[in-house]
Amino acid sequence: MPDQDPALPALPVQLVAGYRRFRATRYAGERERWRRLGEEGQRPATMVIACSDSRSGPETVFDAGPGELFIERNVAGLVPVYAPDTRSHAASAALEFAVLALEVRSIVVLGHGRCGGIKAALDGSPMLSTSDFVGTWVAAVRDLVDGLDPADTGDAADPAQRQLALERRSIERSIANLRTFPWIAARESTGALRLHGAWFDIALGELYGLTGTGWSRLPDA
Repeated sequence: MPDQDPALPALPVQLVAGYRRFRATRYAGERERWRRLGEEGQRPATMVIACSDSRSGPETVFDAGPGELFIERNVAGLVPVYAPDTRSHAASAALEFAVLALEVRSIVVLGHGRCGGIKAALDGSPMLSTSDFVGTWVAAVRDLVDGLDPADTGDAADPAQRQLALERRSIERSIANLRTFPWIAARESTGALRLHGAWFDIALGELYGLTGTGWSRLPDA
């Protein structure tokens, strides 16, 4: 392990400042809750699979407190198909822990507008063929591009409309992929687990939910 330069701070200064604010405000106001979580463990009712994008944190979108959400974040917020083997599968491991160990009752796939991973797949970014990991990870999204329904894209020449359609189609595909996991499908069939899709508009702060008839905006109140 390389020696840490004593002249450098242990963490970026903005994180230290944020930690101090947390201690003085949020932690101080919920000290007993944090104590219970530390002693009794977590029991969240909901798992959220979301993008790693810094603008779309699920705790912020859903105004969730500590211990309320079990979150898996990755590039573009994707769910892979069930593929048990000896390789590392971070997203699948998180799903397995949430469903079998924590026994969550809901899984929400949360996408968002202006997603960089989705845009790369839509545009055929050179990064997809030159990167070590990103290209392989979003390949499944790239496969969806040619199948976009013109009825969903509106003006097919409008890049923003095509990206929106692909962002939502990717969420739908991830939900379908969730059902390839046998222990998810089994629990959904009995009603013990429910699967949901949501899409967040970063610029407007609006949230849309996937229903049996398509996408609709959730009311503010």
